[in-house]
Amino acid sequence: MKALRTPILSGVALALACSPAVSHAQSSVTLYGILDAGITYVSNTGGSHAVRFDDGISYGNRWGIKGTEDLGNGLSAVFALESGFKLGTGRLAFGGSEFGRQAYVGLSSPWGTVSFGNQLDMTEEMVFLYNISAWASGYAIHQGDFDRFNGDRLPNSVQFMSNEIDGFKFGAMWSFGNVAGNFHQGSAYSVGAHYAHGGFTMGTAYTQLNNPSGIYAFDPYAMIGTRTFLGQPTVSVDPATGAVTDLYSNSAFPVDKQGTFGVGASYALGPVTLRGNYSYTTIKAFGQSSHMHVGEGGASWSMTPAFTVDAGYQYTHFEGHHWNQVSAGLHYLLSKRTDVYISGDYLKASNGVNAVIGYSFAPSSTATQADIRIGMRHSF
Repeated sequence: MKALRTPILSGVALALACSPAVSHAQSSVTLYGILDAGITYVSNTGGSHAVRFDDGISYGNRWGIKGTEDLGNGLSAVFALESGFKLGTGRLAFGGSEFGRQAYVGLSSPWGTVSFGNQLDMTEEMVFLYNISAWASGYAIHQGDFDRFNGDRLPNSVQFMSNEIDGFKFGAMWSFGNVAGNFHQGSAYSVGAHYAHGGFTMGTAYTQLNNPSGIYAFDPYAMIGTRTFLGQPTVSVDPATGAVTDLYSNSAFPVDKQGTFGVGASYALGPVTLRGNYSYTTIKAFGQSSHMHVGEGGASWSMTPAFTVDAGYQYTHFEGHHWNQVSAGLHYLLSKRTDVYISGDYLKASNGVNAVIGYSFAPSSTATQADIRIGMRHSF
């Protein structure tokens, strides 16, 4: 109970207590969260194997509050404040932002919702669910998360999300760069749509960032393990020892534009759900453009109501290099809110590429990398 007595929650409680009685009858506020922790073995990270505590892998650790107020005539006010953190240290994630996962306020109507704040982009809203490898293992995001399939946000944004009509919904958003005299710099936009009918679902989205920075800045070697990127060197190598130094570990690689198109679909066949996706990402910098293609497929099998098996394969091609990765995970529910799991990944990259699974570990000293994880997750 002591953990809940923070200034933020105390302020929320005080505000609710001071609200008029009628607003209590027409409003709702929900406190929720997810806690994930476990032990991971990595075959080669920076030249050595490692056994480490890691958290927020199967699902990102979070706590949040969300609410709605009925304004009458089909109109409602909505809000959400969601904070990400590291369970092992208690520190905030997302660059230290208090509510880095989500923070928005908006108005909901019979046609849809208009909201303002730090919000999930349309790639997350419409396509993320088809990233089957990441369901199998939280490490198994697409290479470098260039296509934003890991579930990303756009700050300072205005969003419209339609309500679902006959299984179809769509959305669009604009993120302001807030740079005086330059409306384009640091801005972003995202559009997408989704359709569901019976056992079939399909989603697509396009998201573009102009001059990505902050938590979305580029460190090419750490992200995908290549020693060149758009014609520029990403590392320096000591000729005497062979030691590799990342040139962009402290200052970001200056990218002009990151644009990504993604499409995915799923089909349920009894206890088995097939999932697949494809993404095409363009990165522009130094007057050059490069394109990343990712194709992925796999399935989820609910063997029993409590036991699920997920497995996926993804292929990536970028600047003449390629990556092949397989992932698998077993999840067992101890209750509706608590599960234990074991997962693993194996990645093989082209010769000359230092393999790195999902931008999660230091690059391997070879073209392969593997991990095995045992963990548990609880939601409230």
